[in-house]
Amino acid sequence: MGLTRQCSKTGCRRSAVATLTYVYADQTAVLGPLATYAEPHTYDLCGQHAERLTVPRGWDVVRLAFDPSPPAPSSDDLLALADAVREAGRPRSRAPLSPPSSPSQSSAPGAAEASPATGARRGHLRALPNN
Repeated sequence: MGLTRQCSKTGCRRSAVATLTYVYADQTAVLGPLATYAEPHTYDLCGQHAERLTVPRGWDVVRLAFDPSPPAPSSDDLLALADAVREAGRPRSRAPLSPPSSPSQSSAPGAAEASPATGARRGHLRALPNN
């Protein structure tokens, strides 16, 4: 996946390593490996909270094997980051600047800066020219 998820427990800032799902019809809590995607009716827990899990009286807990260490970035994550950095550094071909046809176009919000002195603006990143 992409980013690591945090533990669902309030105030806990540790990385999640397990996912907790309640099966209300069977009065069962299932604790297993971190789910690939965050789902609205599941809870991601860090190793400490997963280990100390308690359920209501009369409920069963099914504990599936999982690795309690936080997940390391996958090669997919690193490749995506490298691609984003390469794309940000890639020079763009610029169309010749033409004067705006109306005064409202020159002050349009979000207009991209294209001056070599200030750098080319792309979204929230700014690529500065080499000096």
